[in-house]
Amino acid sequence: MLLFTSSLNSGSNGNCYYVGDHASAVLVDVGISCREVEKRMARLKLPMSRVKAIFISHEHTDHIKGVEVLSKKYRLPVYITPSTLRSSRLELEEELIRPFLAGKPVAIGELSVTGFKKFHDASEPHSFIVERKGIKVGVFTDIGMPCEQVVHYFKQCHAAFLEANYDEQMLEEGHYPYYLKKRISGDKGHLSNTQALSLFTQHKPEFMSHLFLSHLSKENNSPHMVQELFAQRAGRTSVIVASRYMETEVFGIGNDFVITKPKILTSRHSQLSLF
Repeated sequence: MLLFTSSLNSGSNGNCYYVGDHASAVLVDVGISCREVEKRMARLKLPMSRVKAIFISHEHTDHIKGVEVLSKKYRLPVYITPSTLRSSRLELEEELIRPFLAGKPVAIGELSVTGFKKFHDASEPHSFIVERKGIKVGVFTDIGMPCEQVVHYFKQCHAAFLEANYDEQMLEEGHYPYYLKKRISGDKGHLSNTQALSLFTQHKPEFMSHLFLSHLSKENNSPHMVQELFAQRAGRTSVIVASRYMETEVFGIGNDFVITKPKILTSRHSQLSLF
């Protein structure tokens, strides 16, 4: 195995994704507290010393809540665009701020991290691909629509965190006010189950071993429903629902993908009581 990954938390209450090898790792977003990051990584037996950098997708609170404390405590550089930094109002130490450009890889040990632009209602939103020796893990959340950039990078992934935020009928019939429903379902909102499934079935590469369904709405989705929806079309790809309350196990992603029959996975914790 060449890359190891886990969702430390995934949802509107906080997002944080771990990707790394045996020597170096990065966090994509830190929307949970420093203490929760430490606790969850400790449970997974992932040393904090392995984390070498934080990459920020956009300025919404559920993606940056723990950044300041974690960066300061562990002297972690934060890769963030100038526009996102201004909008976030984060107070980061100057020497730990690292601007990045879309499409330009950043080397973190033997890892290569590439940000790319996406549609979302933020100042300058990006998603990320983390690569090591040709093995790629992508984080595709907070996406209003699967644009060309999203499709381009999704096709390259051996594993992907893919947003499946809401069921269209549950959102329509739910208690959210009209303006919020329009924002969520708009081109700069979030991906529905249907949109995510379409992206998955039309563009997933044959070598994609793991799909992590991410950023599920507590009010407008069901983990069991969306997992069953994807299970019917998953083929050899293992499907994991990322929890909004706790970490998934650590998954090894490599180029030795051999699964003889469909395999559907959940987190190591029961999902029944989580949403």
